[in-house]
Amino acid sequence: IQILPLSFLSAADQAFVTLATTEDYCMGALVMGKSLRRHGTTRKIVVLISSSVSPERVFDEVVQVDVMDSMDRTHLSWLGRPELGVTLTKLQCWMLIKYKKCVFLDADTLVLQNVDDLFEREELSAAPDAGWPDCFNSGVFVFRPSLHTHSRLLAHAAHYGCFDGGDQGLLNSFFKDWAVKDISKHLPFVYNLSSSAIYTYLPAFQTFGHQAKIVHFLGAVKPWHLRYDQSNKDSYLDQFLNMWWAEYRSQMPPISGEVDGNQDSGDMLHLQILVYKKMWEKGHVDYMGKDSFENIKKKLDIFLD
Repeated sequence: IQILPLSFLSAADQAFVTLATTEDYCMGALVMGKSLRRHGTTRKIVVLISSSVSPERVFDEVVQVDVMDSMDRTHLSWLGRPELGVTLTKLQCWMLIKYKKCVFLDADTLVLQNVDDLFEREELSAAPDAGWPDCFNSGVFVFRPSLHTHSRLLAHAAHYGCFDGGDQGLLNSFFKDWAVKDISKHLPFVYNLSSSAIYTYLPAFQTFGHQAKIVHFLGAVKPWHLRYDQSNKDSYLDQFLNMWWAEYRSQMPPISGEVDGNQDSGDMLHLQILVYKKMWEKGHVDYMGKDSFENIKKKLDIFLD
């Protein structure tokens, strides 16, 4: 008689879940799913899609869902991200009741190591948001599918709305004791390393970044919006972007109009400038590194000379 570990026996009723409501996000979901496979996950991988996207063989299950819209245009406009309304569709992951436990991964994440250990955590386990650490970031979280929880979430959304107009504000409002109740539900930041945090606190990234398990490409500009130069490894973000594109290219056909080689360096430079600008606008300044007084003074000296 072969005695199997409990983690193996329970793997059949556990799944990683992602969401793709557009063809662009479907690209991200495919890369995320492939990165899970590459790092040897033993769990199922499920994608929730709208009728506008096509399923792919990377996933064990494809579930078509209706796109929901928070209609909270005021709060969404404050964020400058009106497209986030449809992310309330994410709530339908709680309807996957054939699974006892799931881990949701946003389609703009990339798995860097095996993360099956997340299934040892309980609902609602998530990593702190880089912008406001008393809130969790909803790009990676552990949950238990439940029709009761789903209906409560919808009722909560209808009654209270959400402070950011998207799923993250709603989920933080619903699981409002996350910040103070149970530290075991606080995932280490390396399970949801936001790309912006690389520059926000570079010394910490240089010390702990090698432990990163999942990188999250936050913001309106995603890897699939860009082309890449595989020889460009000047920054940590370049390296993560190249990992994303390497995963995409490993089995996928080229994207229409895609160019290789050094012609792509302009796109990478554009991304770096855009990310840098957004960081400044949000008040995330690297005072110890690129934005130090000495470096700014050098730039001014060059300009004045």
